[in-house]
Amino acid sequence: MRELLTFCEAEQPWLLDTIRALVARESPTHDKRAVDACGRELQSRLDALGARTTRLPQTDAGDHLRAEFRIGTAGAGVRDPVQILMLGHFDTVWKVGEITAMPLREEGGRLYGPGVYDMKAGIALGMLAARALVELPAVARRVSANLRLVMLWTTDEETGSRTSRALIEAEARRSAAVLVLEPPLPGGAVKTSRKGCGDFELIVRGVAAHAGIDPAKGASAVRELAHQILQLDDLQDPKLGVTLNVGVIAGGTRPNVVPDEAHALIDIRVPTLADADRLTRALLSLEPQLPGTTLEVRGSIDRPPLERTEAVARLYHIARSVAAELGRHLDEGSTGGGSDGNFTAAVGAATLDGLGAVGDGAHARHEHVVIEELPWRAALLAGLVTRLASLS
Repeated sequence: MRELLTFCEAEQPWLLDTIRALVARESPTHDKRAVDACGRELQSRLDALGARTTRLPQTDAGDHLRAEFRIGTAGAGVRDPVQILMLGHFDTVWKVGEITAMPLREEGGRLYGPGVYDMKAGIALGMLAARALVELPAVARRVSANLRLVMLWTTDEETGSRTSRALIEAEARRSAAVLVLEPPLPGGAVKTSRKGCGDFELIVRGVAAHAGIDPAKGASAVRELAHQILQLDDLQDPKLGVTLNVGVIAGGTRPNVVPDEAHALIDIRVPTLADADRLTRALLSLEPQLPGTTLEVRGSIDRPPLERTEAVARLYHIARSVAAELGRHLDEGSTGGGSDGNFTAAVGAATLDGLGAVGDGAHARHEHVVIEELPWRAALLAGLVTRLASLS
């Protein structure tokens, strides 16, 4: 493993150049032209590494990218290749022009810029890891399997992965392991569990009436919504990680009119599929409390939870062993936020998340990565792929 670290340390200038090039091409999710320009930069750099790249055209999002590297033994008599998937996204939450307000710069051992932490530096780490696997003959010889290293870089993760989910799940089903290059937890710990995320809308319909002359002829949708919000609060169990947040409410037209419509937007977070099923059933079975009102519930669990299964735990222990050989300790933890790793875990693929760059400030103006941590994180990825291929 030491030769991997030596290689990645020596290639830090290349790594920083790659990160800067990607960050400089701003790529807000909803700006297809900008996202595709970043994608062209990324594809050209992948092509230069010898990857077989495929652009996956989209109408309602930027084009996704798939890159494939073949490493190890090939030829007659060799069994089907083992596929390992590196997964991430190059869309960001920052609009074009934000780089003027938060310029790409090095300061105090950190590299700042919009999207550098979430998660363009992670993509560059994956690329350097692939270089190490391809360019170090001694490493390639240790890959006893015929390895297919696939990178899937998507363009709509920040808005729910609507166009990329099917692609992600299909690649995950073909993969012995999925390595998600999202940022780690504070201090560099990988993520062995993530909560599932769901968005629901509760729509209440009532009967309008004059609030001063004929209030009894009306049925207040706002009042009914208030009853429902109190009931919804009873569904959560924060101690067990089950939370439900009514984040937006609206209703009515004028103060002197009994409101005939109201609605609420609801965010739920759940640690297990069982919790997701329970809350979904509860939301869909809500009943009105006031005569004359009706309820409609829309929505679903958008990202199933990434649970710490035996396969996930095994993958983490392998990564921890690789880190130890590199002279580092690798912790694990959980988070309430979702990623595309939620999808891969839900289809049964062994998934390890948070393998990206150490830093801070996702979606914040102080977004940055720690430069001295970058080479060893790339070496960790390369070593993990090597170990997994040898074990397959």
